[in-house]
Amino acid sequence: MAMDFPASSDVMIIAGNSHPELANLVASRLNVKAGDASVYHKTNRETMVEIGDSVRGKDIYIIQTGTKDVNNNIMELLIMAYACKTSSARSIVGVIPYLPYSKQCKMRKRGCIVSKLLAQMMCKSGLSHVITMDLHQKEIQGFFNCPVDNLRASPFLLQYIQECIPDYRNAVIVARNPGSAKKATSYAERLRLGIAVIHGEQKESESDMVDGRYSPPTLPRSRTMDVSNGVPVHPAKEKPPINVVGDVGGRIAIMVDDLVDDVASFVAAAEVLKERGAYKIYVMATHGLLSSDAPRLIEDSPIDEVVVTNTIPHELQKMQCHKIKTVDISVMLSEAIRRIHNKESMSYLFKNVTLED
Repeated sequence: MAMDFPASSDVMIIAGNSHPELANLVASRLNVKAGDASVYHKTNRETMVEIGDSVRGKDIYIIQTGTKDVNNNIMELLIMAYACKTSSARSIVGVIPYLPYSKQCKMRKRGCIVSKLLAQMMCKSGLSHVITMDLHQKEIQGFFNCPVDNLRASPFLLQYIQECIPDYRNAVIVARNPGSAKKATSYAERLRLGIAVIHGEQKESESDMVDGRYSPPTLPRSRTMDVSNGVPVHPAKEKPPINVVGDVGGRIAIMVDDLVDDVASFVAAAEVLKERGAYKIYVMATHGLLSSDAPRLIEDSPIDEVVVTNTIPHELQKMQCHKIKTVDISVMLSEAIRRIHNKESMSYLFKNVTLED
């Protein structure tokens, strides 16, 4: 499906090294030739950007996603944006299907909110608008000082369930942990299916190093304070044994999430679902990072299929594991670019989107 721009169009699409295949798909759908931009690394590992075409007075769309080489991806994007800004581009839109560092969006111990730092750097580099997809937390949009369109991949994944999973009416949508129950409910309501929740999954344990964080407060010397033992200690959480709330016996179990990276928790959940009688297990997610030995773990697990979109390149992982399937979302990115460039409303792309999506 090609979306023709006028012949005198002043739109230009340039891409970094993170996902050239997606950039070419978007450019071909828009019937626009990709701009001439060379992004490479010198012998000292510094990132170099050379833009071969004039960008003066043009609307630039930089397509760059987050992959395993995340820090190089970020620097390429920032340098490309700043190069366009200093070359008098009219507007610079960052098309970032998977926003890096989006999982570091909360304060943890003595760390920091990295996604806010990244958002500020992107705006400072010259980005005037950001298009992304399925942010890990929707509140990340508030970190940016420019408009952010957080597109949703759920229509593509729902379509895959309806068209490619035989007997999907006998399925149940599974939330891998109570935190993803809202997302699972959203899918279940659209498909008119039931839901199940896995409770008691082992969370990632945080380091308990002795670094002064747990030092007890000194006892008060003032006689006016009537607390005998000082500040009360937060009781530690006791995780219950892993359990499935809901019936999955003799059903197809479909786990939904926004990101599949370290698959150990998905494999553990799949084993529990298999024990409870699920005869087929699918994992659906927007972003498929599939780090380290994820393909081997998936291949050896009870999971039948892992369905992810092409926001992140994973051709190598697909060669290692035949269970990984890809859904193309380039049509949504190209439609978003077309609407922004033509100053049309984006409402259609958010039709029926709820807070849970």
